[in-house]
Amino acid sequence: MAYGWFITFIVLLFIELVTVNLVTIWFAVGSLMAFVTTFFTDNLLIQIGVFIVVSVIALLLTKPIIKKFKTNVIVPTNSDRVLGRSAEVIKKITEDEYGAVKVMGSVWTATGKGSFDVGEKVKVKAIDGVKLVVCKEEEK
Repeated sequence: MAYGWFITFIVLLFIELVTVNLVTIWFAVGSLMAFVTTFFTDNLLIQIGVFIVVSVIALLLTKPIIKKFKTNVIVPTNSDRVLGRSAEVIKKITEDEYGAVKVMGSVWTATGKGSFDVGEKVKVKAIDGVKLVVCKEEEK
């Protein structure tokens, strides 16, 4: 059974190296400890117990540390950067017809509730597909 635990360790380690997230590292550590256990006992239940206990302990010990280092900072893409920005209407917008706005030097197709005249300042409220949803500057 020692070969089985060692092969499991190698496979889990390979999966961990191929993936970009921590997925199987805890189980790889558990299988390595189960492999070491095979030198002391031939009892499969003890080996499986060691595998489970070590895997769970490794998971519980490393998860908070990894969470501290892993940042979930959302970096705005080009389109996300216009959200909340002020824009100028360059083609009249009505509820029935799309218009256009210029925001941060780029021209976007825009829609919104109500009518917006050329030259009017609006605020970008949301992105709907490839169109900006705008509202009056004082609205949010």
